[in-house]
Parts: sequence; structure tokens; C-alpha cells
Amino acid sequence: MTSIAPHQKAKGLKPGQTKPAKQLCSECGLCDTHYIHYVKDACAFLNQQIAELEKKAHDRSRNLDKEDEWYFGVHQDMMAARKKKPIPGAQWTGIVSTIACKMLEKGIIEGVVCVQNTKEDRFQPMPVIATTPEEVLAAKVNKPTLSPNLSVLEQIERSQMKRLLVIGVGCQIQALRAVEQKLGLEKLYVLGTPCVDNVTRAGLQKFLDNTSRSPDTVVHYEFMQDFRIHFKHEDGSIEKVPFFGLKTNVLKDVFAPSCMSCFDYVNSLADLVVGYMGAPFGWQWLVVRNNTGQVMLDLIADELDTQPVFSKGNRKEAVQQSIPAYDKGVTLPMWAARLMGVVIDRIGPKGLEYARFSIDSHYTRNYLYTKRNYPHKLASHVPEYAQKIINQYQLPGS
Repeated sequence: MTSIAPHQKAKGLKPGQTKPAKQLCSECGLCDTHYIHYVKDACAFLNQQIAELEKKAHDRSRNLDKEDEWYFGVHQDMMAARKKKPIPGAQWTGIVSTIACKMLEKGIIEGVVCVQNTKEDRFQPMPVIATTPEEVLAAKVNKPTLSPNLSVLEQIERSQMKRLLVIGVGCQIQALRAVEQKLGLEKLYVLGTPCVDNVTRAGLQKFLDNTSRSPDTVVHYEFMQDFRIHFKHEDGSIEKVPFFGLKTNVLKDVFAPSCMSCFDYVNSLADLVVGYMGAPFGWQWLVVRNNTGQVMLDLIADELDTQPVFSKGNRKEAVQQSIPAYDKGVTLPMWAARLMGVVIDRIGPKGLEYARFSIDSHYTRNYLYTKRNYPHKLASHVPEYAQKIINQYQLPGS
């Protein structure tokens, strides 16, 4: 008689039902499936366990005697890269899509968990299991909204796929790693992207309406290394809005509570991470965490231009000044914001120091948010590496 796994007796929550993490739910999709059976252990906001899962994924947790590992996690290589021949319409040059397509074409994997958009809305995420390069390419460009990527876990189980690539962000990947051994896979590959300040679809619209000159034509956007938000529009034009000109008093509460209490900006549990914040402008920042990640990167090595990462400047004064400014919802006049952006771009942190600036700014902000709104969770929720980063700064009320 075939035994039934415990989770197969469970049922995912129906739309509208309260999730176990309540307001802190990041809508990762786990609770939409019968894998909800494991949510108390798996959810990043119910059980912070990055150090333990690092050991399983990378054979070790980060070395807290090394400052670089406080910030960037377990890694064996780091570089800046870009495709020699970019994919048309990709948000960057298409490194993530190229790896996924190559793995399918070579038969290394049978499917890719990625996020397309619905026909009705270019920003409404629609997780899929892509089995062709065409389906992967239909998922190019980030969807800057909370996305239930793990809602396809039951489909994976029914498909009987044994070799899978999952593309996702930190909270999704922590839950995935926690249930990895329950999926019945022979091999799981994880390609991660850094993630910060995500929003609901309604929150995204509020952000666009209050920030862009033409919110209805925005194709994608990023908070870039030049301290400006770059909005790409349907006509190909790029609109640049300085960070310091954001209507902080209006937008301060637009980000999801889960993102405001997250301390895994760099996607610590992925095999390979592809982002931008530690690279020069126009390049991607690649972090190889383990041998599986190296195998993935090697597949497209001949299609990439690469250069070493570098670090320049000092972030700490800028971070310290940003803490009370954000806390008080300070918004500068646009002329002053543009001027400040130009000055900081010239003399401010670059490369990995910019990455540290971004991490410091968000971790100090998120620590204050968690302390004020979920004080009972603070001690267990803030990882040791994040606490070391936060301890470098003077916070309001401390």
C-alpha cells in the first residue's frame, strides 16, 4: 500500500482566508498549496532560519568574522557581467533568461518556475512552470509586486518532474528550501534575484502615480546606483527621478509589511544570484554561492563580458543621515533632490560600497519598523549578521 505524505492530506487556503503570517505574509504562494502543512517551519516571517538553511544549501553558514559575508552571504565568487548580445526587451541584458533557456535546451532541467504576467495587466504576476525557451522569454522583465511563485508546487508534484529550476526572491526561496526535500526532485537549481521594497498591485499603482510623469506607460523601473529611479516607458524613453525627491510622506507606508521586516535583501539561499547593486552602472552583479551556481553560470560564460567587482567611497555618513530623514518622512524640493543626487553620484559610494549602502539603509529602516510594530518578534526575527550591520549605526530611541 502506498503511503501518503502528511502534506498531501492538507489543503491550501482559499482566496481571502487569513494567512498564518497575517499582516507579515509576503504572498509567496506556499499557503495556496497543501505544503501549508509545513508553513510554521517554512515561512520566513514565522521562523527565521537562514543560518540553518545555508548549511543545507551551501554546506556551511556565513562566516560572521568576515564583514563581506555579513552583507553578501555565503559565496565562492562574485563578478560584474553583461551579455555580449542582450535579449531584446529584457530588463537588463537577459542573463537570468539566458541561463534558464540554456538549461532547458540542454535537458539539464525539465521545467522553470518563473513569473509571466496576466493578459489583462503587465504588472500582475502569473507564476508558471515554463517548459520551453519561449515560455521563459515570456516571463522576462521583473514584476515589482508580491508574487505567489510557490503556488505551483502542487503542479510540480503532479507533473512528476525531477529536475527543476526555480527563479525567485528571498522569502520565496527560504520557504522553498525548507520544503525542498518534500518535493520528490532529483535536482533543484535556484536562481535568485535580490529583492527589497515590494508592493501589492494597488501599492504599485500608488507608487507610480506619485512618482512617474506617465504611470500608465511605465514598462519597468529600478532604483539605480546613480541614486535615481529609472523608469522605462513604452516608447523606449528613460525617466529619471532622484531618490531624495520621492514623496516619502505619501509613500512611506506603500511597501508591504513583509518587505519592511525582511533581512534577506541578497537572497542568501539561492545557488546563483543575479542583481545589479554591486556592479558598475549598466552591468549586472553576479554572486555564485556554491558549486551548483557555478555550473549554471558556466553554461553561458562564453556569452558574457565580465569584470571584477570593486569598492569605492564611504557609505556610513550617508546611511546615518538617511535614517532620521526616512523616519520623519522628509521630502526635498525637486531642485534640491536633483542637486543632491548629482553630488552624491560623484563623490558617494560605488560598486560593493553602494551595495553596502543600500543594505545598511534598508536593514536599519526595517529594524526600526519591526521593533515598533512587532516588538515580540525582534529577538528571533533579526539574523545575527543583520544585527552586526545595524549595530554600526545610531538609531532613534536607542
